[in-house]
Amino acid sequence: MNDKLIYLDNAATTKTRPEVLEAMLPYFSTYYANPSAVYNFSSKIRNDIAMAREIIADSLSANSREIYFTSGGTESDNWAIKLTASAYETKGKHIITSKIEHPAVLNTCAYLEGLGYEITYLNVDNEGFVSLEELEKSIRADTVLISIMFANNEIGTIQNIKAIGEIAQKNSLVFHTDAVQAYAHANIDVKELGIDLLSASAHKFGGPKGVGFLYINSELKIKSFIHGGSQERKRRAGTENVPGIIGMAKAADLSLADMNKSGEYTKNLQNYLIERLRNEFEGVHINGSLEKRLPGNINVRFEKVSSELLLIMLDNKNICVSAGSACSSGSLEPSHVLLAIGLDADAARECIRISLSDDNTKEELDVLVEVLKEVVPRLRAMG
Repeated sequence: MNDKLIYLDNAATTKTRPEVLEAMLPYFSTYYANPSAVYNFSSKIRNDIAMAREIIADSLSANSREIYFTSGGTESDNWAIKLTASAYETKGKHIITSKIEHPAVLNTCAYLEGLGYEITYLNVDNEGFVSLEELEKSIRADTVLISIMFANNEIGTIQNIKAIGEIAQKNSLVFHTDAVQAYAHANIDVKELGIDLLSASAHKFGGPKGVGFLYINSELKIKSFIHGGSQERKRRAGTENVPGIIGMAKAADLSLADMNKSGEYTKNLQNYLIERLRNEFEGVHINGSLEKRLPGNINVRFEKVSSELLLIMLDNKNICVSAGSACSSGSLEPSHVLLAIGLDADAARECIRISLSDDNTKEELDVLVEVLKEVVPRLRAMG
């Protein structure tokens, strides 16, 4: 049995980097004042939050006043979609999104449908790309928002965000992108790409859980999401999660500095594993685009192998992978993303997601392949 834990589920969450933890610790015990207090003890903390906001803003070529700290990607998605719908409802109640969005977007849209909004869910092709032509044809006089994720959390496909942004600008529409998987793993310039709203979450790039941000273009007239005090320029009340904010900024700084090197490393690991899986197994299929894909993401189908049973057998060998979005774990339903790219329900239940980071090694992937050689035939024999 493999005694060492092999963690291959970095799309679900990453390990908090040691430097991030070190940066956070003083804000639990030394600089613990409430940032909203008037005494000098709080002034350093306010200044450090401002510095963190600058780091995040600079990473997107945005202004620091356009960055709002949140509890993570789900809150950011809810804020972006619900408050845009509310702010522009006099123009119309039509929103365009895609069938492969994260549940934070899809369930928010479903909530708005219950309030009388109309949602167009764009199809995707077999690699997970939305059709720009279908997008343009879906725009109506009462359309107010386009929400398309930057990169998919299950299959890693990266959308043509610049083209979508251009379509939104041409039609005077607000464009939101869920960039939870992409931020700090891809170059993002919100002005160049025409992005009005962008969601991100710290634990996807070496930061702590429970903190994220929403970029809001300063030209948008979006109101407060959480009412109460005057935090986040009166748009998101509640005492700031200071250690989380400091940790997120540190993680962003480190990840962006290493992004090209880290991306190349994980891309090489990705290519290595895909090649081994294709060469050494029959009935293997890689889902999603091979060209425009997040480095490290591998969504693979083993024909006639239950992903649920495969996950259990890999877990018994101390190998952590997933069968899709961590936010949908426990669901017996086949992945909506895999169904949207054309797999039937049975095929969708034969897929696992392996997501790598620069902490992983070829040796770990070799162990994975050897374990798969042992368990895949056994599962196929079980029928």
